[in-house]
Amino acid sequence: MKPSRLFLAALISALHIPALASGPSLTVHHDPYCGCCTAWIDYLREEGFAVNSIITPDMGSLKQKLGVPGKLASCHTAVVDGTGQLIEGHAPVSAINKLLQRPHVKGIAVPGMPINSPGMGRMDGTLVTVDFSGRPFSRD
Repeated sequence: MKPSRLFLAALISALHIPALASGPSLTVHHDPYCGCCTAWIDYLREEGFAVNSIITPDMGSLKQKLGVPGKLASCHTAVVDGTGQLIEGHAPVSAINKLLQRPHVKGIAVPGMPINSPGMGRMDGTLVTVDFSGRPFSRD
């Protein structure tokens, strides 16, 4: 029996999915009960990032181990695979790309869970991403 055209189309599509992720690879640690973390992960994937999602019940310990400043904490923490740079919270892709161009910057953060950030709501041009010193890094 010959495979159906629909099956072949699905198989070809599945084989091409990795090619769509042309951006950098991130490992995102997040709480098992947080839906906005999943929304941010979906946003990153839509923007071409490869994302490894890891449910982490004790986010506080992980943040401390990685060196995330407590005053900048949010609901999830991403590690850039390859560079080890950190992304805390709902950072937009433009800020992440800027971070990747600056390997001397340890990390960036969008503290808390602002409603005008990716995964939370619509960006309105007033979202401020800071570096780990708390200085403004980008505005989106």
